Formats: sequence, C-alpha cells, structure tokens
Amino acid sequence: MEVPAPLSARLPAAQAPALLALRDVRQVFPGVVALDGVHLDLHAGRVHGLMGENGAGKSTVIKILSGTYPPTSGQILLRGEPISFRSASDAQSRGVRTIHQELSLVPMLSIAENIYAGALPGRAGGLVDRRRLHAQTRDILGQLGLPHSPDTLVGELSLAQQQLVEIGRALAYRADVLILDEPTSSLTEREVETLFRIVRELQARGTAILYVSHKMSEIFDLCDEVTVLRDGRHVGHAETGDITEDVLVRQMAGRDVHNAYPPRGTPGAEVTLRVRELANAAVGPCSFEVRRGEIVGFYGLVGAGRTELARMLFGADPATGGSVELDGQRLHLRTPQDAVAARIGYVTEDRKSLGVFLDFDVAQNVAAAAPGRVRRGLWHDPAAERTLSETYISQLRVKTNGPEQLLSTLSGGNQQKVLIAKWLAIDPRVLIVDEPTRGIDVSAKAEIHRLLRRFADGGMAVIVISSELPEVMGVSDRVLVMHGGRITAELDPEAATPEDLLRAASGLDGLPPAAVTPASPPPALRSQP
Repeated sequence: MEVPAPLSARLPAAQAPALLALRDVRQVFPGVVALDGVHLDLHAGRVHGLMGENGAGKSTVIKILSGTYPPTSGQILLRGEPISFRSASDAQSRGVRTIHQELSLVPMLSIAENIYAGALPGRAGGLVDRRRLHAQTRDILGQLGLPHSPDTLVGELSLAQQQLVEIGRALAYRADVLILDEPTSSLTEREVETLFRIVRELQARGTAILYVSHKMSEIFDLCDEVTVLRDGRHVGHAETGDITEDVLVRQMAGRDVHNAYPPRGTPGAEVTLRVRELANAAVGPCSFEVRRGEIVGFYGLVGAGRTELARMLFGADPATGGSVELDGQRLHLRTPQDAVAARIGYVTEDRKSLGVFLDFDVAQNVAAAAPGRVRRGLWHDPAAERTLSETYISQLRVKTNGPEQLLSTLSGGNQQKVLIAKWLAIDPRVLIVDEPTRGIDVSAKAEIHRLLRRFADGGMAVIVISSELPEVMGVSDRVLVMHGGRITAELDPEAATPEDLLRAASGLDGLPPAAVTPASPPPALRSQP
C-alpha cells in the first residue's frame, strides 16, 4: 500500500472552501426517520471519510448529495448557496459525481460507451466521433491501469475491473465533488493502490471527496477528516490525526465492539465434501476435501479462479471433468437446483445481479431458496415465511422495519445479511460464502464470523472465499491458495503469515515448512503445481 502524505502536509480544513455542505438535514420515510439533524462539510482538496454501521444513514446522505431525492428538511449548500437538486443528472451537471457501491454499468455496452454514456463525442451529421471517443477512453484506461480495448464489452470484465471502469467515469467528467461509496469492495491490493493514487491526484487538483467505507485502514490512510453517523444522527467528527480506531468503533456502535475472531474449532475426521480433479475451461484440475465441522478458506488474487471453482461446486457452471462427493455419495451437479437439493448453499459475491431480489420484501428473499419451509401442504404459508425471516433478522441483526420491507430500501450491508440468511435457511450441509462480509460494518462482520463458526461447530462444512487476508486467516481452520486456476498451496493459518499467502497467491515457491498445514489430507494436496 502506498504510504499516505503526512497529516502535517495536508490542507487544513479552515483554509479550504466548503464546496458542498449539509445543514441540519432531516430525512423521513414512512415509519422511519433515516436522518435527524445531520451536518457535513466537503472542502476543496480534502478527502472526508463517512463511517457508520449498516443502517446508520450513510446511503441516505449519499442519495441526498447526489440528487436522488431532496431532504425532508434542512439545507444543501453548494459553494455557500442553498440549492435543491432536482435529480441525479442535475447534481452531475453542477459538478457532483457519485460512484455507487452497486454498479450502474450496462454489460452489453463497451467500456467507452459506459464511461461516456450520455456525453458521447460527436461529429457532423449527429454521428459519434469514434476516434476521439477511443482516444479519450484509452487515456482513462491508462490512468486506471486497465490493459483493455475501449471496445471491450463491460460484461466481459471481472467485478473488480467493472469497479475501476465506474471510477473512470469520474475521471472523464472532472467532477468538483466526488462521492465514493465503498469503492474498494471488490478491488485487489494493487487496484486499491491505483484508486488511492487517483484520489490523491484529484485531491491535488482541488476536488472535494466524500469517501464512504467500513475499512478503518482506508479511512486512516486516505482521509483528512472523518464524520460518524449512528441511527441517522451525527455523533462525531474529527481530523483523522486526532482520533483512534477504537474511538471510531465506539462512536459507530455506541458501545465497545470486540472484533476478535472466534476460536477455531476441532473438525472431525469425517470428510463431508470431497472434490477430485474438478475442472472446466477456466479452472482446474482442483482437488481438496472439507471435513465435518471445518471452515476451509480460499484465498487468491482476482482471476485466480476461486469464484469459478465455487460456481462449479454449485452447479452454476458446468464441469468438464472430475468428481464431487458429499458424505461419500457422488453428486451430479448440472444445475444450482441440484446443489440446493443436496443442501449446498452459495452466497455469491455479486449480490445485486445474482444474489437477491431487490423488488421483493425481506421475508420473500429469506425464503427464496427454501420454499418447502414456508408451505402448508401445497399452499404458501405467509405466517411461516414471516417467522422464518424474523429468525434471521434477529440472528444477523438486520436493520429493517420488518419482514415486509422491500429489500431495495435497505442499505447495501443489510441486503448482504439477507442474502446470507437466504442460504442459512436451507440448513446447508455445505455452505460456500464468497466475500461474505463485503460492505459489512465491523460489528456485523464479527456477528457473521461467529455465526459461521457456530454452524461449523454444529457439523456443517464451510468454505469461505475472501480477498481480505485478516478474514481468511482469522476465520479458517485451513487455507487453500489459488493461482492461475489451480490450488497452489494449503496453509495452516496459525503458522502462516500474510506474506506466505501472498507469495502462494502470486505463484511463487519457497513457503516455509511451518506454514504448511500439519494435519491435512494426502500430501499431494499440500502443494499442487
């Protein structure tokens, strides 16, 4: 990670004009007060962090600043003058650009067409000037470190690459105010460095930046100041050099939060899931086992094949070779329905497109994979559906007005909790969780980690795919590292170091013997070429 500029070298708030501000803003929706008396100042040339637990009001602040809807009361000030944005496009026309956590790209359009959507360079006759469009896009792709052609369809890019294209839009429009909502949620370390470089360049040009993140390290590395919301209220503001991580956590949660990982379990000798030489055009051959009561972590850089392997295990992508056995019985996983019937659950990393139904309510989403639990005979049982959803709302501390609330009205983090609940509802024998805490606040992360351990202690076999080194090392009993579509190492998280995992993920040899899992399946699984 690039070392940030020292705080003493950063521009003091008092010397920077307030480009965009909120004054005593209140936002009321039917049955809920989302914001109550919030104030916020975004200054030229400064990065302002915004933190809070899921449901604290961060998304509402973003939507008000970006023109999605006006506040119920209070003021928005642009360069000191009261203003009312009529729409998101109105805010953009006045220099306010927002990069949302949920991407708004069009998969069937090219990178160039997505970056310059609504403002394609033209030439005589109303035609698009393709030469200028491609030249401008290549310049932005160079800044982003993406080696793709401007004509590449966005749907062909990985989620992390799509995130960078979304950020490229801000570069194209040279916004005066840039709002970044969880921008690193699907980026690798190298891509995070690219983002930080871009943010610092924009900062040097005088752009005011609002940086919304759950990641403490990013707030302290990048931000000059930070504001904390809790339950829709402004509860704290400080220069990042004048506050500690513990204080921030207490302000966010209203209590002390201990984010220690739960103690590792004692897996049994019984193998629940056995995978042998599983392969398709993108991945493999891969072989591994997961024992009853064990959490096996998968780590790797973007493109390593972790998600592709998980999709084969779930029947979402066809395998061209190999076998999968569950409790000694060979499975034929041709479709996700086959996996669900075998009680294999899969929490996808792509929540918006593949995980949840935004136009359905919370109860319908929780029950979506387990219709048998909400039926009475042949008929749907709304009472059973409500009871099922209330169980997981309570266990995962989902902030909602009730099971009937539309999922689209929840924060991104609470939507993620509902997605996890959907698969917990099938009482899985094997649970695959791909980036389970993406967009989740610190206390909710600890709850989910404890929940995964509780299920493992109850005999479930759990696979955790994570790009966060502390998470994959902290929650796992064993860690399998992937590179180039293959499992390259099996490591003991108690003996291995983060450097060991990164070395294996980069395809390098020379791991210390102590890092290798001592009590593992056959030796061939410990280091696979």
